[in-house]
Amino acid sequence: MESPRIIAGVTRIVRDVGIAEELAQDALVAALEQWPEEGVPDNPGAWLMATAKHRAIDLVRRRERYAAKLAEVGRDLETMRPGADEPADPADPDEIDDDLLRLVFTACHPLLSAEARVALTLRLLGGLTTAEIARAVLAPEPTVAQRIVRAKRILATKDVAFEVPRGPDREARLGSVLEVIYLIFNEGYAATAGDDWLRPALCEDALRLARVLAGLMPEESEAHGLAALLELQASRAAARTGPFGEPVLLREQSRARWNRLLIRRGYAALARARAAAASSRALGPYALQAAIAACHAHAHSYEETDWQQIAVLYGLLAARTPSPVVELNRAVAVSMAQGPESGLSLVDALSAEPALKGYHLLPSVRGDLLERLGRTAEACAEFERAASLARNERERELLLARAASCQL
Repeated sequence: MESPRIIAGVTRIVRDVGIAEELAQDALVAALEQWPEEGVPDNPGAWLMATAKHRAIDLVRRRERYAAKLAEVGRDLETMRPGADEPADPADPDEIDDDLLRLVFTACHPLLSAEARVALTLRLLGGLTTAEIARAVLAPEPTVAQRIVRAKRILATKDVAFEVPRGPDREARLGSVLEVIYLIFNEGYAATAGDDWLRPALCEDALRLARVLAGLMPEESEAHGLAALLELQASRAAARTGPFGEPVLLREQSRARWNRLLIRRGYAALARARAAAASSRALGPYALQAAIAACHAHAHSYEETDWQQIAVLYGLLAARTPSPVVELNRAVAVSMAQGPESGLSLVDALSAEPALKGYHLLPSVRGDLLERLGRTAEACAEFERAASLARNERERELLLARAASCQL
């Protein structure tokens, strides 16, 4: 629980996340050695932070540039002793929050590949082991370990500043941070491959990171927008699978199983996103997606869903961030608001999109629209094609079941 804060605090001293992680681990080892004999301190987090920072100071002393570095650390750290009965809190809450925010931006630096950002973020901020990350992203453990090592090396050799960027750089980097958290959640919410449809632990990690980021950046509308989106999406988790782990479609979900606490949290975060965006009068893409999710949460049943409003919001989202996937989702909303014929014409217009080649949800959506139009033979073929493209076993079973139902 304390690991991200310790790593963040030590990184500010040594300017290297790899070394900071090692020093944080050294502090934890020291605790395992000393606490059984001396007792657990009243403030374990402060003890760990003080121990790690003292080791960082010792390391800096051994470097040629130790004088300049020690000036940054702060004179008060010189008098602290990790073995004291009640060590003082090594930093005030604002300073710790600033360090955490710097660590978030460092772990999600654009110099790193998307895969490396996800792995490093889960390691440093999520506290996951290499084996846990490998299971989460469905990659071999050596591959994940290599990604993490390479990411740390890049940050060190490129002398990446441990800071929160400002101006245009901040906007660009914030987009990278939000995207990493969004990708982590999506992989947990609807797994790309494997035997399980959901990976709840991955969703929980992403949601926790989104909450932390929103708390650290209260003026950023999109930080609140992402938190709102993940709260609202996570609220449906219990209803998204059946008793044997099989996927349950939105229209068949029991809304009584939706988590009302998470929905209320989502509404509150969306309100904060709107308030933060008041000056620009335009919501960002994550806040717009949260507004769409809120429309679903407001409806007491699938039939009561305000599809007209959802179609409008998808139109705004498509204008803000043009994407074939957004257009596919807009086609679904339009089909619900105006009828399956309108949706099918939009889907057919996307059939030549290179980005959707091999994307299983394109034939899946088309199959659904054809089924609603009574064109069952064509719908069956589309569901079978979607199943052949799906990499998740649970999703493949669902699509094959829908294909079979068209033949009855």
